[in-house]
Amino acid sequence: MKRFIDEELIAWKNISYRKPLLLRGARQVGKTYAARQLGKQFASFVQINLEVQPEARKIFEKDLDAKRIMRDLSLFSAQPIIPGETLLFIDEIQITPQAVTALRYFYEEIPELHVIAAGSLLDFAIEQVGIPVGRVESLYLYPLSFLEFLLSMNNDVLVQEIIAHSVEEPLSEPVHNKLLSLLGEYIAIGGMPGVVDCWITTKDPSRCFALHHALLDTYRQDFVKYATKHQIKYVDVIFNNIPRQLGRKFKYSDIEGDYRKRELSPALELLITAGVAHKVTHSSGQGIPLGATVDPQNYKVIFLDIALSQAILGLDLESWFLDPQQQFINKGELVEAFVGQELLVYANPHAKSNLYYWQRNAPSSTAEVDYLIQSGEKIIPIEVKSGVGTTLRSLNLFLESHPNAPRGIRFSMQNYSVFGLIQSFPLYAVAAIQKQRAGGN
Repeated sequence: MKRFIDEELIAWKNISYRKPLLLRGARQVGKTYAARQLGKQFASFVQINLEVQPEARKIFEKDLDAKRIMRDLSLFSAQPIIPGETLLFIDEIQITPQAVTALRYFYEEIPELHVIAAGSLLDFAIEQVGIPVGRVESLYLYPLSFLEFLLSMNNDVLVQEIIAHSVEEPLSEPVHNKLLSLLGEYIAIGGMPGVVDCWITTKDPSRCFALHHALLDTYRQDFVKYATKHQIKYVDVIFNNIPRQLGRKFKYSDIEGDYRKRELSPALELLITAGVAHKVTHSSGQGIPLGATVDPQNYKVIFLDIALSQAILGLDLESWFLDPQQQFINKGELVEAFVGQELLVYANPHAKSNLYYWQRNAPSSTAEVDYLIQSGEKIIPIEVKSGVGTTLRSLNLFLESHPNAPRGIRFSMQNYSVFGLIQSFPLYAVAAIQKQRAGGN
C-alpha cells in the first residue's frame, strides 16, 4: 500500500541529524505498517510492543540510561541492535510514559541509532510527560487520502495528472467523470487502511462496510483507556453525534437527552486527543497565523474518516457506487467533511495541522466560507459546492473584505476553470492546492 508518509520516513532515515521519531495518529491509520515498511530498508528491524509484551515495560522503568535500555531490548528480543544498521521500533509506547522520556536519551547518548515510536493513544502519554523539546520529532498520519487510494489501486497515471494539471485547462470529460466515480467509491470505502485493503482484495462492499463497524467498535472499546468511568457515556454520546452535526457549528444543545455542556465538552476534547475527531475553528481571517484570530467557542467538528461517519449514521453506502454524482448533490455536509479530511492529509506532516472556517453574522446578511488555509503570507478561502450551483457570494464577500486574500478556491463537481479571482477545482483535486501552499502564492 503506497503512502506519501513513506517518502518522509526515507528522508528521516537518510539525514545525519535525525532525532527519535514519533508516529502520531489515531488507531488503525497505518503507523505500524509504515514503520515495518521502513524497516525493510535496514539490515535489521526490531519491534517491541509494550501492549502485547508487558515484560518489556520494566526495561524502561528501571532508569533512563539509553545504552542499558538498548542492550536490554536486544537481549529481550533476542536480536542484535546495531546503531546505524538497525531500526528500533517501540510500538504502543504510551503504555509506559517513561519510555517517551527515554527517547531524549537515545538522541543524546546514541544519536546514530534509528528509533521510531508509535501508539494509538500516544498523545495522552505526551500530555502526561511532555515531549523532550528539541530531542524528538513527530510525523502525523491520517487515513489514506483520495490520491493514496488511487495509488493503492495502481492508478498512478491519474494521480500524476491530478497533481500536475493546470487549473486553467479543463480535463477531458470522460476522465473527469471517471475520477468523480472513483471519488464516490472512495467516499463509500473511506481511507482506513484495513478497509482499503479489503476493497482492493475482494471488491465486496458488504465486507468493507462490516469492517467499518468493527473499527467503530474498536474505537468505542478504547474509551475505557482514556476516559474516567463517569465520562464514558458522554464520550459515547459525542462520538455518535459528530456525524449528525457535520457542516454546521457544533452545538451541545442539539444533542438529544438531558446533558450539560460541562459534561460533554471534556468528552469532545478526549476524542480530539485520541485523533478520532478534528475541530474546524472559526477564524476572522484578518491575520496570520490563522490561529491567532480564532473564536474558540465557535467550531465545527469532523470525524476521522468520511466512511466511518456514514457508518455511524447508518447511511446506504452502496448509493455512492450506483449514482455518485447524485450523492454529491444530496450529501453536501459529507462532501464538506471530505475536503477537510483531505486538507489535513496534504498538510505538513511534521506539525499538527488545524482547520479553520470563516463566518459573518451581520443583521442584513450572513456569509460562510468552509475553510481557510495559509499560503505563505496570504490567506486563501475555500468553498465547497456539492452540487452544480455557481453562486459564490460568500467567497466573493471574503475576498472583498480581506485584502490579504489574493484569490479564492472552489471545490465542486465541475471541471477545472478560472473566473476572475476564483479558481475552480474538481472535488477530486484537493491535493493540487498543496502545491500552492508550498509555493506561497
